[in-house]
Amino acid sequence: MLRIAHEDETINRVPKIRFIAEPPARKGFLLEGQFSELLELLPTHLRPLILFLYWCGVRKSEALQIQWSQVDLNTRLIWLEPEQTKSKDGRVVPLPGVLVAVLQEMNPKVGPVFSDTNLRTEWEKACAACGLGVREKVEGPAYTWHKYTGLIVHDLRRSAVRNLRLAGVSESEIMKITGHKTATVFRRYNIVSPDDVSAAMRKLETASLGNVSSISVKLGKMPVREKLRSTQVIASKRAGA
Repeated sequence: MLRIAHEDETINRVPKIRFIAEPPARKGFLLEGQFSELLELLPTHLRPLILFLYWCGVRKSEALQIQWSQVDLNTRLIWLEPEQTKSKDGRVVPLPGVLVAVLQEMNPKVGPVFSDTNLRTEWEKACAACGLGVREKVEGPAYTWHKYTGLIVHDLRRSAVRNLRLAGVSESEIMKITGHKTATVFRRYNIVSPDDVSAAMRKLETASLGNVSSISVKLGKMPVREKLRSTQVIASKRAGA
């Protein structure tokens, strides 16, 4: 924009702009057992919204705009209109059976589907109760308030991306569900935990079991002199590093 303005002689020179380093991506996510415990601590009116965010990874701002006319419980789908999404692209969101069962029990089916009444306070209380956050009372000169640190509602979106990936859903399909427009942004949500990495190695070991066994046998039969020489080579490399 500035270069075009300079070419059009609207400005005399293009100022130098230094970009601020992007902060590291948040790593908050919920395991299934943690989510179940948290859900039980939340008021009933908030559970449909939290279930939707955890299973489908939709943004909270998008979820709160959904009307019952956009929900089809028979096909288990929700249609998001372009004007309701951050990317301005409409999309179809599939629903899990557990959420469909909850929505079927809700009446009347008119107006907004999900409620976020008192969400912030109830979320902080529930997270603090199950060890996912800390809520501290702070005494101020005019009033008392609570300082909260820990899991945030937006971490449910990260959890959904991780769960879908672990279930074997492709990156492109996950992006269609969650509404991520670029792979760069999507990968900031695609959390890989130490358990995920360990599981990946176990899969590799299982797939390569025959090769691993043959390698072990060969090493076991290596002459002592060759073993010593290999050890010396490794030691010298480490010393050089």
